[in-house]
Amino acid sequence: ERARFSEPQGLAPLPDGTVAVADTVNHALRRYDPATGEVTTLAGTGRQWWQGSPTEGPAREVDLSSPWDVAWFAGRLWIAMAGVHQLWTYDPEAGTVRAAAGTTNEGLVDGPAEEAWFAQPSGLAAAGDRLWIADSETSALRYVERDGDGFAVRTAVGTGLFDFGHRDGAAEQALLQHPLGVTALPDGSVAISDTYNHALRRYDPATGEVSTLATDLREPSGAVLADGDIVVVESARHRLTRLRLPEEAVRVDAVAHRTQRAATDIAPGTLRLDVVFQAPEGQKLDTRYGPSTRLLVSSTPPELLAEGDGAGTDLNRELVLTEGMTEGVLHVSAMAASCDDDPSNEYPACHVHQQDWGVPVRITEGGATRLPLVLAGMDG
Repeated sequence: ERARFSEPQGLAPLPDGTVAVADTVNHALRRYDPATGEVTTLAGTGRQWWQGSPTEGPAREVDLSSPWDVAWFAGRLWIAMAGVHQLWTYDPEAGTVRAAAGTTNEGLVDGPAEEAWFAQPSGLAAAGDRLWIADSETSALRYVERDGDGFAVRTAVGTGLFDFGHRDGAAEQALLQHPLGVTALPDGSVAISDTYNHALRRYDPATGEVSTLATDLREPSGAVLADGDIVVVESARHRLTRLRLPEEAVRVDAVAHRTQRAATDIAPGTLRLDVVFQAPEGQKLDTRYGPSTRLLVSSTPPELLAEGDGAGTDLNRELVLTEGMTEGVLHVSAMAASCDDDPSNEYPACHVHQQDWGVPVRITEGGATRLPLVLAGMDG
C-alpha cells in the first residue's frame, strides 16, 4: 500500500514465486512478492544509464536505462533496455547485472550477442531454447539462443530499419510494423503484438510462415495466454480484449513500405560534427559532478573514419574520413543533462536529453564540411 512505481511496462514470474517488474521511468528492476505484498528493488539506482557508465556490477549500484520488459531465460532474468538498444541480464544468485547483447548502436545486425545490433527491443518471451524479442524500430521478430559457451542473436522476421508493412507468407518476405510485444504459444509458435498494423500476428518456426491471427485491434502492445485464449492489451482503446486462438489464421497480402533518410553529401577530408544543444528555458547544464555532456561516434563500415570515432565529453568533434571511401553510415549518440536554474531550490529537478542518429553519408567533392545534429534548441 506504500510502494510506488513510475510507468512500469513489463512483468515476469521468477522461479521463487515472486514477480519481476520493469519499472521503466524509475530506471529500475523491482520485485513484488504475492505472498507478503512486499515490493523491493532488485537492480538500478534510479539514475538513467548513459554511454560510459558501467555495464556490469552489483545490481543496486549500476544504472539502468528505461527497462521495457523482462523474461526468465537460461537461468537469468533478461531485460529489454529499449532506449539503449541492448539486452541486459540480472543474476539473482550473484546479485549482479550486466550488458548481455547489443552494442548500443541502432540497427539490425545478427551474430555473437556482444556484437549484435538492436533497435528498441521492447518485448521478450522465453520458449524452450530461445528468447524471442520484439525489436520495434526494425519491425522485426528476433531471438537469442545459446551458441557454444555464449549466446547468439538471430532474426526470424524483418530486414532492417527502413522496411515495414503488413504482409504474410514466408518469413523472409513477411513484414511487421513496430511490434511491441511477443507471446510464446503452446504449439511452439509465437504471437506478435504488431502494434502499428493494429493486428496480432503469428510466426511458426516449424514452417517459417507468418500469418495474421486477428485484425481490428488498436495498437496492441502485449498479450498473455489465459485458459486457452489470448488476452491482448489494446493500448489505444485502453482495454483488454480476450480472443479465442483461431484454428485457421487469416492471410493478409498487403502493401509493403520503405522509408530511408536520404544520404548526406559530405566533402572528403575533415568533417566537423556539431551536436546542437541549448538547455530549455529555466534550465542550465548540470556540471556539479563533472562534464554533463557525452558524445559517442562510430561508423559502418568501421574503416569509414580514419580519426574521430570513440567517446568524449564535447558535443563537437573533427572527423577525418578515410581516403578512398565513398559512402557509409555515421552512428552518433549524444547526451546532455540539464537542471532547473533556480538558486533558491536546494534540490532542482534534472533532465537527461539523449538521442541516437544513423546518418547515411556519400563522400563527394563539393559536399558539406559540417554536419549539425540537433539534440535540443536551434542550430544557429
